[in-house]
Amino acid sequence: MLSLYDGRRRHRREFLKVGGLLLGGLSLPELIAVKAAASVYGSHVHDKSVIFLFMHGGPSQTETFDPKMTAPAGVRSVTGEVSTSLPGVTFGSTFEKLAPLAHKFSVVRSFTTGDGKHDIKPVVSPFTEGANIGSIYSRIVGANHPESGIPTSAALFPTAIDEEAKPRLLQFGDLTNTGSLGSGSAPFVPGAGGPLQQNMKLNLPANRLDDRRRLLSRLDQIKFAADKSNQLDGLDSIRQQAFSTILGGVADAFDLSKEDPRLVERYDTAPLVRPENISKRWNNYNFYVDNAKTLGKLLLLARRLCEAGCGFVTVTTSFVWDMHADRNNAGVEEGMGYMGVPFDHAVSAFLEDVDARGLSDKILLVACGEMGRTPKVNKNGGRDHWGNLAPLMLAGGGLNMGQVIGQSTRDAGEPLSQPLKIDHLLSTVMHTMFDVGELRLARSVPADVVRIASQSEPIPGLL
Repeated sequence: MLSLYDGRRRHRREFLKVGGLLLGGLSLPELIAVKAAASVYGSHVHDKSVIFLFMHGGPSQTETFDPKMTAPAGVRSVTGEVSTSLPGVTFGSTFEKLAPLAHKFSVVRSFTTGDGKHDIKPVVSPFTEGANIGSIYSRIVGANHPESGIPTSAALFPTAIDEEAKPRLLQFGDLTNTGSLGSGSAPFVPGAGGPLQQNMKLNLPANRLDDRRRLLSRLDQIKFAADKSNQLDGLDSIRQQAFSTILGGVADAFDLSKEDPRLVERYDTAPLVRPENISKRWNNYNFYVDNAKTLGKLLLLARRLCEAGCGFVTVTTSFVWDMHADRNNAGVEEGMGYMGVPFDHAVSAFLEDVDARGLSDKILLVACGEMGRTPKVNKNGGRDHWGNLAPLMLAGGGLNMGQVIGQSTRDAGEPLSQPLKIDHLLSTVMHTMFDVGELRLARSVPADVVRIASQSEPIPGLL
């Protein structure tokens, strides 16, 4: 729900309600006033955002960024390789659009997640004390950006794009967990089954407003009437900012129709993998369809949220990188057609888009899963769970790009150089979002949050 208060008594003039757009019960004008008095965030917070593209299910390191084409058949990439813009570096051949952009991102070939269990440990783990990394960010900066009003942490699932998509899976962990940080730090979840439908409804009878299209129309009418009658001129700057935020930026950030249709088309992954071309013999058929239909637009929505002031966005399309070649999952070669092709298209579109907008140094994209896949292909043409090595990609955020960090063994089964783990990745993210040294001195930041942010060292060579 959305709420506007008159700034005097919160129980009066509640003609709009703010639910998910509130922090600690404060109305948006009150929140903005508090933030304005304290400046924006302080020297311990960097003006950067992170998008964590969680490749749930566990992508193969060999078919993505470490093809090992000199290894024997059954070990080397079953999809072949493609040359990249980095001399001597190749990727799996599915990544034909990412390969020419390899100088714009870095990959880690000695990353290990520690075990082959299906879970959400790169985003929510004991290293984060059971909280989504975005919840840690929100706990430090507040639940909403002080200028745009946008939630500072969000989690995007296929239902944010397609209301008919399958509900998000919770059997392997909830990406909206906040651990001990409390519900006020929970990521904002737009879409069917999430808070957006409640958070974006006017407090009007159901027969007058029953969907988001009517909401946007009604907001436009209110804003037009206010502008025409000069009502905004009589408001103090804090309340005027609150009014403009609710009627403008927050709603606009979630509206992909505000983008150039040509850019939306560039991101769109739906035409790449048609439902009729996906084998229905796999139990994960519907998840493959959802991934193809929504992945590109989810990344576009994530970029829009970051532009509007969101600091951390988790993106995932469910549990579909699992390529055993069993009754649930396709094998590696077929599965990379379902998953790798949309990933290649969406991420390359994102890299080109943020570069064109001058946002490459402002937004860090992280892409990895909860594990990798076995060095050897199984008898059915799949690869099984493997926690000893996993692919990891990082792009932007002002970090050093165009690198291959670390080495793996000849079969891509173990790190050959220093193993880089989840705590190193978390530290890299934290150092991107915060000045960790300044964070230790900030009185407003709880000790447990400081401990999370400073418990390990970043991935060498990136900062």
